[in-house]
Amino acid sequence: MISVEGLTVEFGGFTLLNGISFVVNKKDRIALVGKNGAGKSTLMKIIAGMQIPTKGVVSIPKDTSIGYLPQQMQLSDTRTVMGEAERAFEHIHDTEHEINCLNAELSERTDYDTDAFQALIDRVALLTEQFQMMGGTNYHAELERTLLGLGFMREDFDRPTSEFSGGWRMRIELAKLLLKRPDVLLLDEPTNHLDIESIQWLENFIATRANAVILVSHDRAFINNTTRRTLEIEFGHIYDYKVKYNEYVVLRKERREQQTRAYENQQKMLADTESFIERFRYKASKAVQVQSRIKQLEKIERIEVDEEDHTLLRLKFPPAPRSGSYPLIIENLTKRYGDHLVFAEATFTVNRGDKVAFVGKNGEGKSTLVKCIMNEITDYEGTLKLGHNVKIGYFAQNQAQLLDENKTVFETIDDVAQGDIRTKIRDILGAFMFGGEASDKKVKVLSGGEKSRLSMIRLLLEPVNLLILDEPTNHLDMQSKDVLKSALRDFDGTVVVVSHDREFLDGLVDKVYEFGNQRIREHLGGIYDFLERKKIENLWELERKTAVSTVTPTPEGAVAEATFTLAAGQNNPVSYDEQKEQVRLVRKLEKTIAETERQIATIEANISALEARMITPEGAADASLYIQHEKFKNELSDAIDRWEKAIEALSKNK
Repeated sequence: MISVEGLTVEFGGFTLLNGISFVVNKKDRIALVGKNGAGKSTLMKIIAGMQIPTKGVVSIPKDTSIGYLPQQMQLSDTRTVMGEAERAFEHIHDTEHEINCLNAELSERTDYDTDAFQALIDRVALLTEQFQMMGGTNYHAELERTLLGLGFMREDFDRPTSEFSGGWRMRIELAKLLLKRPDVLLLDEPTNHLDIESIQWLENFIATRANAVILVSHDRAFINNTTRRTLEIEFGHIYDYKVKYNEYVVLRKERREQQTRAYENQQKMLADTESFIERFRYKASKAVQVQSRIKQLEKIERIEVDEEDHTLLRLKFPPAPRSGSYPLIIENLTKRYGDHLVFAEATFTVNRGDKVAFVGKNGEGKSTLVKCIMNEITDYEGTLKLGHNVKIGYFAQNQAQLLDENKTVFETIDDVAQGDIRTKIRDILGAFMFGGEASDKKVKVLSGGEKSRLSMIRLLLEPVNLLILDEPTNHLDMQSKDVLKSALRDFDGTVVVVSHDREFLDGLVDKVYEFGNQRIREHLGGIYDFLERKKIENLWELERKTAVSTVTPTPEGAVAEATFTLAAGQNNPVSYDEQKEQVRLVRKLEKTIAETERQIATIEANISALEARMITPEGAADASLYIQHEKFKNELSDAIDRWEKAIEALSKNK
């Protein structure tokens, strides 16, 4: 589908990408990995046609559509959420408008027997068939499903986009991109502005509906769940692994070990051969053997070990000054924005040394509570107390955007450094991979990850005992995330982390505060304990209800939906028959999912075969093919709906 050949990108004598080549095939799911600054975003921009390489060619078939979601973009504020999302279907509106104009022209013309009139009729017929094939006006259900999947509520649809944060507006751009169904989808850090539920929805979308996908993400769980091929960029070269990320990590290590062993064995052989030559070079009796060894050396193809990037962020938080036993005490805390209740009656205590996570959907109050703690919001009800001698270090979600882009890296740190620390700025920058000339770079030329690292340096300049980090891993590469996680584990103070990154929170936090339904609930244990407990709690809730279930099968093996009625005052344990009914329902759902997946595969194969016929001259003139194509598309949409409902029902009942 896309062929990249000999691609080279140079900046002022520095080679970012050096003659890389690879091919993107139909239905590929590719993870593009490498350190921040390795050239991942640059490569995405070149494929999207937004940047020109120094050398090389990117070959894209003329009829191939590409959708690109960058890390940052300029967003429009002139429409409602629904109005902005509907722009994904502008091609449908344009076709409909042309049909209406042509029909109006036909109604006014009287030259019925002319070739021009017949050509006009043919044009209207062709456009009408194309309009039906594109879905006509039947796209609203898919539009709503996509917006809901990305976390919007129905009441948000008619709100102006200007009322939403940048992260939510990026979700609208993502929705538009997904709805266009491009042949190749380029996603640069798509999960940075998504909560856990929306990330899981996007994983499902990519797995079931997307065509070819190339994505950059530092969320291990996300790329493992969505990709099957890994392209690694390192020192300007590209390495292609036909496996998902976790397997790539293993294969990459094995490849380097094999290269190293082969290199060491060859070096020993070369040394032995050269030693033999030097030893017997001037002995006539060994002349033939010496010449043979010399020719052997000339023919040997020297093994090279791939250059490896060993530069690593070194991060250690200063020792925390001792605080009181309870750095944060919250009692009956309630926050409203006008008539909108964010959360009510929140009551909990964070102990000294706790490492806790704030999780939940965006808009449920996580960042709002952080701003209350930071005294940026004061119009709340209830009590919020900071303990004795609490010194807060705060990393805001938009911390990187708060930097002055016209200053250099060195100036950015020099402005906030005080006392003796100013004499060590160069050393500190070097530890954060800003050594040498990198410290003189302007902030505006830094990548998102480099800006995040620079913001983290500012956080380290003053000893604190309560770290509050709001989405600290956005834009950090995987190695930097691992280093930050290790440093936080070793930090002897208290940590509050707002994050949707499951892998980052795993093994770091020992308590989870769940934000949802205008409440804040405390859960002891790690993030995966919390996620597992959520499933168990949902099952217990079902089991506490009487097993009076109404199962209504829908056509074509659709999902059986079970409804349970809670008997007044009933708290009896679930019976054996109820357990059997639960198991039976789960098995039925699993069978439905398997059958629906087979149906989807069959329909997609039929569509592909039909589209192959439609691009031929004979097929393009056959109106029945367009009608059949529209029928298959509708069947596919219905099958995907049934599959999604089955997956959702299974997650609730399993």
